[in-house]
Amino acid sequence: MRPRWLVTGAGGMLGRDLTAALAREGATVVAADRTALDIADPARVRALLDAQRPAVVVNCAAWTAVDDAESREAEALRVNGTGPAVLAESCRAHGSVLLHVSTDYVFAGDADRPYPEDAPTAPRSAYGRTKLAGERAVLETLPDTGHVVRTAWLYGTGGANFVRTMIKLEAVKDTLDVVDDQRGQPTWTVDLASRLVLLGRAALDGTAPAGVYHGTSGGATTWYGLAREVFRLLGADPDRVRPVGSAAFARPAPRPAYSVLAHDRFRAAGIDPVRDWRAALHAAFPALLAAERPGQRPAGLNDGSPARTPGTAGPSARSRA
Repeated sequence: MRPRWLVTGAGGMLGRDLTAALAREGATVVAADRTALDIADPARVRALLDAQRPAVVVNCAAWTAVDDAESREAEALRVNGTGPAVLAESCRAHGSVLLHVSTDYVFAGDADRPYPEDAPTAPRSAYGRTKLAGERAVLETLPDTGHVVRTAWLYGTGGANFVRTMIKLEAVKDTLDVVDDQRGQPTWTVDLASRLVLLGRAALDGTAPAGVYHGTSGGATTWYGLAREVFRLLGADPDRVRPVGSAAFARPAPRPAYSVLAHDRFRAAGIDPVRDWRAALHAAFPALLAAERPGQRPAGLNDGSPARTPGTAGPSARSRA
């Protein structure tokens, strides 16, 4: 009998790709979006696990409105802190493995080399504090079967994200000002989903110990560097993207200046880390482009498809991203 998986937050960008990845491999999957399951409601969580008895629970549910969390921290904490705690308690009662998706925002973002999994945490935002609360609840409640997977800079076809925004804005703006003093690892949700599947299986097999793992792409770039690569793949002039500092965009929540994560725990578990961010973006781009501009093919993938004329933006405009 195949082990059953429960995916919470299944309606989100990562949850959709994870559910699809499990389905492609013939796994038995219970997909619960936020309308089907409030992860902070102990009675509802307990009832679902009693009925389904999953071997693996993957928590993709989260409050991700980073700026809103600054003024609504209690609400964010309910989803990001209480929710994982409730899931962990139910997983302990049922003997289920829990994979909990977390974030780079648990770090201060002031490092100059990739953060290892055991680096000290020091969140600078309400969002980061609430996510750290969830991590601690999982690791304390499930010392043998709780796995925290930190990720960052996610993009995919299943929701709004930076890459899709760049595709959209390139068509209507002559120039874009994009932050060049925040460094991180753009990560395709399809790639992260595949690592979550492998990690869950390894956890069941006893080859992936409980604890913290980092699920981000290899390499690193800035938002500016990522935007330029998107423009290149569109056949547009990358010089239309202009670098600016974070100070140009006043936001309630501070952004980490450095969000590059190391991947030693995946390697130690015998699982290859996610590929380089640029290779992943190239692989993802046809689907991302189709989601924003149906019928258009990428120009910069050397696949024999015709390139569109660079610089076909609309009326003169200036935009910040």
